Amino acid sequence: MVLYYGSGSPYAWRVQLALEHKALAYERKILSFASQDTRKPEFIALNPRHRVPTLTDGDFTIYESNAIVEYLDEAYPAQGRPLFPGGVHERALARRLILEADNYFSPATDAVVDYAFYTKPEDRDPTKLEAGKKDVIGEYALFDAAMRSDFLAGALSAADFAFYPLVARMNRCETKLPDFSADALLTPRLRAWKARMEALPYLDGTVPPHWRA
Repeated sequence: MVLYYGSGSPYAWRVQLALEHKALAYERKILSFASQDTRKPEFIALNPRHRVPTLTDGDFTIYESNAIVEYLDEAYPAQGRPLFPGGVHERALARRLILEADNYFSPATDAVVDYAFYTKPEDRDPTKLEAGKKDVIGEYALFDAAMRSDFLAGALSAADFAFYPLVARMNRCETKLPDFSADALLTPRLRAWKARMEALPYLDGTVPPHWRA
């Protein structure tokens, strides 16, 4: 298998975590957004939407992060640990939380991310940052209420792998906003969950390469 990804993409990161959790062998091919690698003909032949992540498994190609994660669990049910463990209710909850992470939490973080990375310091309005933080805090409260155990849907699942990279992206904002504390926005339960995620033996090896610099 070959995973085409971009450093810092939370959606590509969730696929890396899923591959590691399943203990599947794969090759990583990093694409440069600055060099427009995703728009080169050889990549468009794999993914006409020129987006990451994209996965090839032999002569089969699949893109869209959630579709990739579902594919890995179905194609390799006996390999590693399941990405959607538990009974039908637990699996449905995991899928719901993934959709909530993408459809509600990710948009809620946009104001903070835009403020940190895409707004010039001289153009920053602190009231916009405060409004963004309020939206994130509201989302964290909903995810806290949904938690079933040490992990979001009970056992460690694809829901955790979908949510964690988006949460970690908030910490990345601290590199541009020295007075901003991403973890201060988390509830105590989610702060403990985040620590459990970061203690996973394979997580460190999936951290976006340019974040290590």
